[in-house]
Amino acid sequence: MSDAVQPTAAEVRAAADALKEAIDRHLAAIERRAEAPEAGAEADAAVFAAFNDMAAAGEAYDELLYDAYDEVTPFEVPETGGGAEYAGPRDPDALSVFIRRDYTVVEPRRLLAQAQRVAELDPDATDGEYEDGEDGEGGGRGMQAALGVLFGEFDPDEIASRHKEFGLEEGDATLWVTAAEEAAEPGEWLAAPFESVDPERVICRFDISEAFEEDGLEAAD
Repeated sequence: MSDAVQPTAAEVRAAADALKEAIDRHLAAIERRAEAPEAGAEADAAVFAAFNDMAAAGEAYDELLYDAYDEVTPFEVPETGGGAEYAGPRDPDALSVFIRRDYTVVEPRRLLAQAQRVAELDPDATDGEYEDGEDGEGGGRGMQAALGVLFGEFDPDEIASRHKEFGLEEGDATLWVTAAEEAAEPGEWLAAPFESVDPERVICRFDISEAFEEDGLEAAD
């Protein structure tokens, strides 16, 4: 970004102050609702509006901070379900969390080597078939088996934090937290775990995508 459009220190400070005020308003709205539960939908709407204001203020501060100092905030700004107004219970008794993370296999041999290492440490984890495909790029059943071993050995969060060690490159990711009437019965949804999500029951969502950064660059241009 050129010096002509770079935010000033005063603008960054003003955005930080606006975020602090938005946080105070959000907390105040929550406290008012807790003190007067009979307010019902009106109090819920006030909290929801304050939440959106705080999210917008946080995003504005994060962008200015990055443009001015090449620094970022330690949190992501949550978005509620694609613009749909939340219509679920105010105090849900059960939650469902939907997670999707995309990866590209950029170093097949590294992935195969990591799976082989796991097999050597835990022979019961796999049958050990990690041969390269005909093109030498780790295709065929060997790659399939290797992926099964790695994702069976490491939890999704560890895969995400160590993806480069496994020869993977991150793509888009999203996490949705939805309200449920009650906890599902064991095994009830396993046949189709992601079949449907009610947008009006999405409490919050967290999205990660390079598209956001590209949009910011286009806007700056």
